[in-house]
Amino acid sequence: MTGSMGKRGIASMEQQQRVTWRTIKRGRETSYELDDEIAAEFPLTIRLDGEEFATLVCSPDRLTDLVVGFLASEGVIRTMDDIKQLSIDEEGGFAYVDLHRPQSTAKELHSKRWIGSCCGKSRQFYLHSDARTARTIHGGTSITVDRCFELMDRLQSSSAMFQATGGVHNAMLWNEDGTMEVCSDIGRHNALDKLFGYCIRNRIQAKSCVIAFSGRLSSEVVLKAAKIGCPILLSKSAPTDLALRLAEELGLTCVGFIRADSMNVYTHGERIVGL
Repeated sequence: MTGSMGKRGIASMEQQQRVTWRTIKRGRETSYELDDEIAAEFPLTIRLDGEEFATLVCSPDRLTDLVVGFLASEGVIRTMDDIKQLSIDEEGGFAYVDLHRPQSTAKELHSKRWIGSCCGKSRQFYLHSDARTARTIHGGTSITVDRCFELMDRLQSSSAMFQATGGVHNAMLWNEDGTMEVCSDIGRHNALDKLFGYCIRNRIQAKSCVIAFSGRLSSEVVLKAAKIGCPILLSKSAPTDLALRLAEELGLTCVGFIRADSMNVYTHGERIVGL
């Protein structure tokens, strides 16, 4: 039986988001072979104004949204009007981006560590891109307790990739008008960047939206939600202390451990109706 293990096949030709892998399923008393669906892992190199800028390891879907959201998160662009041309070479694994106004410092500042405070407050930023793009959220939408549970239930069930593989993170953008968009990726940050890119490309005002997220509420996740401009962040998982300190400073409502019939509201609970 072991000779047949590891035979790889394409499960979906649409950007090869999933592959099948011949697997031995072993129980306590039984053993059998099956074609297991596995989440695809794809390296995408962004070339910015002709120079290599970054390589993202991601799920090979919604690559344009991912590139736009990533560049916005890094402070390279603010709107689609900053981009002169964007093309994706899926075969080669490259994204080519030309800006109307090339930024000579973009590569130098990308992921460069920098510790400092903002506006004289206690907020600490560790990357230049965070200091440039994270913004304090005032006002914004509110949500009921019941809606929090509903959105977390819908998050996983709305992702076909998660249902098939169990190997991706999911991020949902829910608008107060009832519309929603779900992005999935092997990287939790990528899933949020895809949402960011979706908002930018469709000119969505995120202050009327809620993000439901499958992963841990780390400081990086909170910062991405703040960059998107979304006032409420929901998760089934735990937060970190730095994430909550940042959320408090940035005006972001963080709700974690949303499971079964309980949840923890950590910051800015005024946006949760019926608390």
